[in-house]
Amino acid sequence: MSATGRERGARFTAVMAAIAGRLPLRLNRVVSPRLLGFAVISSVTFTMDLALLTALHGGLRWPLPAGITAAYVVASGLGYVLNRALNFRSHGAVGPQLTVYAAVVTVNYLALILGVSTGLAALGLDYRLARLAAAASECVYMYSAMRWLVFRDSPGPGGEPGQGGAAADPRPALTARPHEDDAAPQNRS
Repeated sequence: MSATGRERGARFTAVMAAIAGRLPLRLNRVVSPRLLGFAVISSVTFTMDLALLTALHGGLRWPLPAGITAAYVVASGLGYVLNRALNFRSHGAVGPQLTVYAAVVTVNYLALILGVSTGLAALGLDYRLARLAAAASECVYMYSAMRWLVFRDSPGPGGEPGQGGAAADPRPALTARPHEDDAAPQNRS
């Protein structure tokens, strides 16, 4: 990763830490900066996914499974790049990460995206609402998989790689304890 990329990741982490620290109703004790960063990035990629799905299925009249697939592939690729660079700030080898990510995305796609979306649409729910319903369970699954499987090498306390993965921090994403592993890196002089 280039110096510019590292700086962007550090700025993104600092902004997420500042926002997470100011969340109301004690949410700052429950929502880590990394979880908030995932939510922000996922909001962007999900908006892109839904816009592409609407254009492909609603506008171009592609079959629903084809529209869902194409939109999801594009949004998933963008989600991987943004989460790797900005949120998890991973320095791991791309090849092995992409292999794990491809498996995670395939399971997510078949079970949650395609299965739930087309199933609910077949039951009469508007395809956009069906896609929104599938997104709820997708968020939990994808955050957990990205944090503890795909980006195991992401920085933990002190910004050192290898401390943010499954072995180092088995706590659930939502916990009442502070998230020191997700705090903005400290300047050490």
